[in-house]
Amino acid sequence: QVQLVESGGGLVQAGGSLRLSCAASGSIRSINTMGWYRQAPKKQREFVATITSDGSTNYADSVKGRFTISRDNAKNTVYLQMNSLKPEDTAVYYCNTNILAYNLRYSDYWGQGTQVTVSS
Repeated sequence: QVQLVESGGGLVQAGGSLRLSCAASGSIRSINTMGWYRQAPKKQREFVATITSDGSTNYADSVKGRFTISRDNAKNTVYLQMNSLKPEDTAVYYCNTNILAYNLRYSDYWGQGTQVTVSS
């Protein structure tokens, strides 16, 4: 079993910053790609950013230059530093990880989601 616990969401004014964290625990042999997705009301879940095990990153065009994804492999944790936030960044943010368990099977896991609200 693997658990993902997210934290760091909240309410912030436009132009402000927030830092999200997502910690994985449980039957983890190694973690491949870690990432963040978001879902705004009445919209589909969309890609925000990913980071591979060797640190390669990828971002959605809408967040490039404002958001930074990072990870601490020793803590099995992925972070999302969000700067210059805009009202359109308002959404529930979900972390996603691709984990190799001790049974040598890769599986995708999702966090419970954390609300980010940006006021204008």
